[in-house]
Amino acid sequence: MEYISTTTTSKPIPIPRRDPAATGRLLLTLLVLLLVWPGLHFSELDPGVLFDSDSTRAMSSLFSDAWPPAHSAYFLQLVAGATLETIAIAIAGITLALPLAAITSLVATRALSRSASERNGKPSFVGRSLRWPVRTLLIVLRSVPEIVWALLFVRGVGLGPTAGVLAIAICYSGMLGKVYTEIFESVDGRPAQALLGAGASRLSAFTYGMLPNAAQELVSYTIYRWECALRASVVMGFVGAGGLGQQLELSLRMFAGSEVVTILLVFLLLVLAADTISRWLRERLG
Repeated sequence: MEYISTTTTSKPIPIPRRDPAATGRLLLTLLVLLLVWPGLHFSELDPGVLFDSDSTRAMSSLFSDAWPPAHSAYFLQLVAGATLETIAIAIAGITLALPLAAITSLVATRALSRSASERNGKPSFVGRSLRWPVRTLLIVLRSVPEIVWALLFVRGVGLGPTAGVLAIAICYSGMLGKVYTEIFESVDGRPAQALLGAGASRLSAFTYGMLPNAAQELVSYTIYRWECALRASVVMGFVGAGGLGQQLELSLRMFAGSEVVTILLVFLLLVLAADTISRWLRERLG
C-alpha cells in the first residue's frame, strides 16, 4: 500500500495497488462471455464461410459489372416509381398506426386514473379490466415483426404496397402505443391530476394537463418510427410488398450488379433525406 500526503501535517492517504472493483469487472466479463458463447454456438456463426470458394465466386459474379451503376432512362424510371412507392408505404402505414396507438395508449396508461391522484390509491376493477387487455393487445401487435405481417397480408390481399402499408400499420401501432403509454406515465402528472380532482373530464385533463408536457417526446419518437418505417418498407419489398425492396430483389435474382448498386445508392440518399427532414422537424417542433 502506497501513501500520499498533501501537507506536512495531514495524515497520508492510502492508495491501493490494485483496483478494488477488478473482481466485480472480471466476474461481469465472465458472465457476458457465458451468455454470448451459447448464442454464437446455436446460431452456427461461421465467418469463414464468407471466404469460401463458392461464396466468393457468387459475390464476384454479382459485382463483376457493378460499376458503373445502371443509369438507363428506363431503369431510372422504374427506380423513381419504386422510391415514391416506398415513401408512400411508410407515410400511409404510420398514418394508419397513429389513431390506434393514441387510443390504446390513453386507455392503457394509469396516469389519467382518478385513483392515481389519491395517496396509496388502488386502481379500480373497471380500470384494470380495461388496461390489461389493451396492454396485452399492444404486446401481441409489436411482438410479430413487420415482415411477418407483410407475409400474412401478401397471402391475403396479394402482392403490392397494400400489404406493406397494413403490415406497418399493425406492427407500429403496437410499438407507438406502448411507448406513448410510457411517455404519459413518465411526465409530470400533477397538472392532469389537479384537473381531475377539480372535476374535469379525462379528455380535458389529458389535453390541458398532460399533452403539453409530453408533446416533444411524442413528436420525437413518432418521427423516429417514421424513419424505421421507411427502412422496413424496403425490407418488406423482398416478400412482395412493393417499393424499392421488390425491385432490389428482382435485380438480385438476375445477378444484375449495376442495378443493385443503383438501388442501394438511391436508398442511401433516401435515408439521408429522411434523417435530414426528421432533424429539421425536431428542431422546429422541439
